[in-house]
Amino acid sequence: MTSKLILNSADGVAIEAATDSAAPGPRRGAVLLVHGITVDMDEGGGMFVRLADQLTAAGFDVMRFSFRGHGGSGGSSCGVTIAGECLDLQTAFDAIRARFGGPLSVVAASFGAVATALSLPWLSNDMHRLVLWNPVLDLRRTFLEPELPWGQDNFGRHQLEDLAKTGSLAVDGAFDLGRVLFSEFTVHDPFEVLVNSQVPALVVHGDQDTAVSYEVAADAVAKRPGTQLHTVVGSDHGFDSCAREDEAITVTVDWLTSEHEGHL
Repeated sequence: MTSKLILNSADGVAIEAATDSAAPGPRRGAVLLVHGITVDMDEGGGMFVRLADQLTAAGFDVMRFSFRGHGGSGGSSCGVTIAGECLDLQTAFDAIRARFGGPLSVVAASFGAVATALSLPWLSNDMHRLVLWNPVLDLRRTFLEPELPWGQDNFGRHQLEDLAKTGSLAVDGAFDLGRVLFSEFTVHDPFEVLVNSQVPALVVHGDQDTAVSYEVAADAVAKRPGTQLHTVVGSDHGFDSCAREDEAITVTVDWLTSEHEGHL
């Protein structure tokens, strides 16, 4: 059964969250789910809900939450910043740690990987395992000098000029982002922080991703010991069919379960 709750981030922003308790039987620990930009704690069409169902059936307690400016959380989309998302992540991490015992793992999707990677210096000591789905690891190549079609459509020269003039930019024509977030893109390097961390990790990424570079993710895996790459062959960003979503969910649950049991 899903329980809804409100968390208070360190700067007072209300963050919506939901928990699902492990099915009766042996418990394996807890998993925090971290969504991407423009969506909410359900992750797009509900992929995190389906993931939570499979994780609880496997013996994990689960928490998911909506970043500020997303879903039912406080704040506005134009006020979304990396710094704010790091505060929200810390709040959710502390909340799941307080509610559930055992090893704590994190599954982060797309832009959720940015706050997650940048928080590893202070979260990784309490983190058992990390799973990244289609992770944004190079902010410049994704947003500031976009190399792939989605980024070129949303963050091309004319859009960035409008951002400078008006203070906001509409992603996919529907989700407004502000100047401060884009200024942060010039400062942070989630790729470098991830590569220099040591928590065991799995990256699940489609090799036909038109939004976030598969090659960047594969490069991070190659440079980082204790990291595995699962390629969802033929998939675009977000796993673009039910079968590919099922593949990503199954691989994630199997890896978290096998790691808990001490083998691959």
